[in-house]
This record gives sequence, C-alpha cells and structure tokens, in this order.
Amino acid sequence: MDTSSKAKSEEVKRQNSKPILLIEDNHLDAMTAERTLKDLKVTNQMVQMANGEEALEYLRTKRDKKPCLIILDLNMPKMNGLEFLKVAKADNALKKIPVVVLTTSSEQQDIVESFKLGVAGYIVKPIDYKKLVDAIRRIEPCWTLSGLRD
Repeated sequence: MDTSSKAKSEEVKRQNSKPILLIEDNHLDAMTAERTLKDLKVTNQMVQMANGEEALEYLRTKRDKKPCLIILDLNMPKMNGLEFLKVAKADNALKKIPVVVLTTSSEQQDIVESFKLGVAGYIVKPIDYKKLVDAIRRIEPCWTLSGLRD
C-alpha cells in the first residue's frame, strides 16, 4: 500500500472511531436513523440525546468522544434545535463539528435560520424509508470529509 492509500485508510479508521451524535426526542425516529446508518454500512457508534440540553452536557463532558457529525432535529422539548445551534456554534470547542438538520419542518424560516447558524445540510424527514436512506447517503461526506481533528 502506498503512502497516500495508507494515509487515507488511517483517516477513515480515525473517522469511524468517532461517534455520530443524534439529537432526536422521538424514539421511533431515532431507531429509524440508527437502522438507516447500519443499512448504509456506517460503522461509527451512534449516541442519542433527546434534546439540546442533554446534547450540550454530553459534548461538554465527553470531550474525548467528540462526534464527527451531529444529526439534529429542530422540534424538541427543553432546548430545541435552533437554540442548540446558537449555543454550539458560539462555542469554540464545538463550532467546527458539522451539523446536519434532519427534521419534519419544511418551514422556510427554519431552513434559513439553520443555515445562518452554520449547518452543513438540511433534510426534511421523508415518510418513505427508501427516501430517508437516500437522504442520509447524501450527507455522508459531512462526516467522512469533515477533517475534524481530535
């Protein structure tokens, strides 16, 4: 294996060792997201938090387990997705983690505000499982190419 291929292989291993943080309050949607990632052969561990407050606590206490990607629902209790984004993107230790919104909201205001706050992508949850798999497949570069360092 040449030096370039070896470096790429090491980068993929490093990225796969980082978890994906799913911030989702709906248990069924969380199970569906986890199944989708498994079907796509994503080997990263998935960590789920039910709201923005829990997610911030996890991110601030598990510094050694910084995720390579955050998948974020907007409509949650306690601290919703937009509130989470405002705090996370203002925190120097968290702002470089790519965030992709996966939500039922197709409201233009939510989409615009999410991108203003620095999300890497915005996906409206499809009802159809095949469409969800296709949507998650499209966001894979967000975590495989993010270059997020430990």
